[in-house]
Amino acid sequence: MQIHSFGRAYLAPVYDFGSKEIVAWSVSERPDLAQQEEMLKMLVEAKPEGASPILHSDMGWQYQHAAYVGALSDNGFTQSMSRKGNCLDNGATEQVFGHLKDEFFRGRDRSDFESFKADLEAYIRHWNHVRRQVKLKGLTPVEFREQDLRAAV
Repeated sequence: MQIHSFGRAYLAPVYDFGSKEIVAWSVSERPDLAQQEEMLKMLVEAKPEGASPILHSDMGWQYQHAAYVGALSDNGFTQSMSRKGNCLDNGATEQVFGHLKDEFFRGRDRSDFESFKADLEAYIRHWNHVRRQVKLKGLTPVEFREQDLRAAV
């Protein structure tokens, strides 16, 4: 969540712990079920055929909602959730939020939600396709994922 002159903005990302790619996301002015549905649609489209991924989240109400839990199950995802008061499981995703704050938010303000959303989505594409990462041996998250998929064939 980030507060701007237009109000609040909420990011619902899905972060791949292996490739360090933000594989799906939704940016919204409200953290509601519609935001989760938008993110899930993108996530289902990004899921490789035959994959059975585990999706980890905190205990937010939206991640416990029957429609969300059912959509995950219907699309081959296993849901994993931290127990109350345990932030360690979300450490990797929190690291992404730290980079967002340093590289995207710091010192910037947008006057309207739509320009904020467009800029944030451009930054996520930059993160996935341009931003090289030392832990990925100098590759971008997309390059790393594609390299792993080629090696698996």
